[in-house]
Amino acid sequence: MIGYVTLGTNDLPRARAFYDALLAEIGITRLMAFGDRGYAWAAAMDKPMLCIMKPYDGRPAAVGNGVMAGIVVDSRDKVDRVYKMALELGGTDEGPAGPRGEGFYAGYFRDLDGNKLNVFCYG
Repeated sequence: MIGYVTLGTNDLPRARAFYDALLAEIGITRLMAFGDRGYAWAAAMDKPMLCIMKPYDGRPAAVGNGVMAGIVVDSRDKVDRVYKMALELGGTDEGPAGPRGEGFYAGYFRDLDGNKLNVFCYG
């Protein structure tokens, strides 16, 4: 159902480096570039994408209260690795990796621009 999620940035080179390293941890690569406006990462062109963009209206990017993007992986080990990598890359903790209810395992963090994400798996 989700085609892509876009998160705002005020420092595109820094955001690109963060997501290149973070998403490489789970085999995701940067597939699209939008000039000086942003980038998109995905497993393939027909899979959901994560886009990091400078706002179209030219105003500063701001974090949306209650907005969060989830990155699905296939194991608890990958959740742990990606969560740890996010913090090593300068992201901030929003809840350590661990079980969150029946069959759901997740770690929560904010990227360098303050956007909230989680990495999760089921089972």
